[in-house]
Amino acid sequence: MAQVSIARLFEDNREKLGLEWVAGRGGGARSLNSELTKDSSRGLIGHLNFIHPNLIQVLGGSEVAHLNGLDSATCRAQLARTATQELGCFIVAGGESPPQPLVDIAESSATALFRSPVTSVELMWMLRPYLARALAESGTTHGVFLDVLGMGVLITGDSGVGKSELGLELISRGSGLIADDVVELYRIGPETVEGRCPALLKDFLEVRGLGVLNIRTIFGEAALRPRKNLKLIVHLEKPAATEGAPLERLPLKPGSEPIMGVDIRKVTIPVAAGRNLAVLAEAAVRNYVLQLRGFDSTQEFVSRQSDSLKKRDS
Repeated sequence: MAQVSIARLFEDNREKLGLEWVAGRGGGARSLNSELTKDSSRGLIGHLNFIHPNLIQVLGGSEVAHLNGLDSATCRAQLARTATQELGCFIVAGGESPPQPLVDIAESSATALFRSPVTSVELMWMLRPYLARALAESGTTHGVFLDVLGMGVLITGDSGVGKSELGLELISRGSGLIADDVVELYRIGPETVEGRCPALLKDFLEVRGLGVLNIRTIFGEAALRPRKNLKLIVHLEKPAATEGAPLERLPLKPGSEPIMGVDIRKVTIPVAAGRNLAVLAEAAVRNYVLQLRGFDSTQEFVSRQSDSLKKRDS
């Protein structure tokens, strides 16, 4: 279960957002976790809301003015309803001064209260991607993950089929390595899976016969990428595995594979002597890009053939 403590949230974003810890130091140990954000009826982050309280309550100029317009008792009563154990923290944005009742409630309930010079809308805009990554559902898979022509491509297949060799060839042709062997996957959105590299394996690619290669040292910084959204799976299959069930020559429906609940486009390439797998992989990426733009070569060929048969019969 992915989680992030309020203290870590503060440290990770202190410089970027100019955060100042005003009150509620005891709330640093509180955590936001993926189960809470998935099942809770609360929003993850938003402007101060008493009806459907957000897990991170942000106060801009309007919210501070509203609280300052209330009498002290009413203000404390409303804030106390939101300052439960489920609440992550309060953030007063735009350089506003936190109202004293808010400071008192933060101290009495041990809820962290931060202050930032960044406007509330911009602050939420900057924090949402951070929270999405920190709380993303995660898992691992085996393969080589690359940035091929700007698209995140995961190369899969049985051990010894040539995944790393294909990865090395693609890197030499200008692609970027993200991860080899173990790929960390994070579902950062409803239809978005992001791939990253474990810290231990960063920069390395293992190739049979050559051992472990440091791609940064051999090819330079430009041959590496820190992360990429997974868009295409290129599965390498040995000929022996396809004898019983040969692949379709003209697949009318694109293949896909569910990864963490997201359907990812999948292309299967038979491995055989003399086949240039790097060219085939790049062609698969280019073809998928065209399909995303509404151009399907297979469907165009089928339609052209169908029209030709109709003209001949008529």
